[in-house]
Amino acid sequence: MTAGERIRSEVSRWPNVTAKAHRFGGIEYRVGRREIGHVHGDRLADLPFPVSVRDELVAAGRAERHHILPDSGWVSYWMRSDADADGAIALFRLSYERATQVRRG
Repeated sequence: MTAGERIRSEVSRWPNVTAKAHRFGGIEYRVGRREIGHVHGDRLADLPFPVSVRDELVAAGRAERHHILPDSGWVSYWMRSDADADGAIALFRLSYERATQVRRG
């Protein structure tokens, strides 16, 4: 299974998550109307976070600043092999948990 397929298989199973085509290519994942991230093929995942969380993720080496919007809270996660899908799934889980906390709170 490729990285993109592994991410789709896992993230699509979470409650209230929908997957659809992303406007810039790839697959976008949402909880309600809120995007929790998107994947471009098997090599790049982009996920939204507040700038403070982005800074923590970048400092910990878990992600990079977004490849096009480096001053935003978005992060980019480059997958160099299919095994790197685990790191992307962990970031999607963090984004998902933040989105569902907000919806409940």
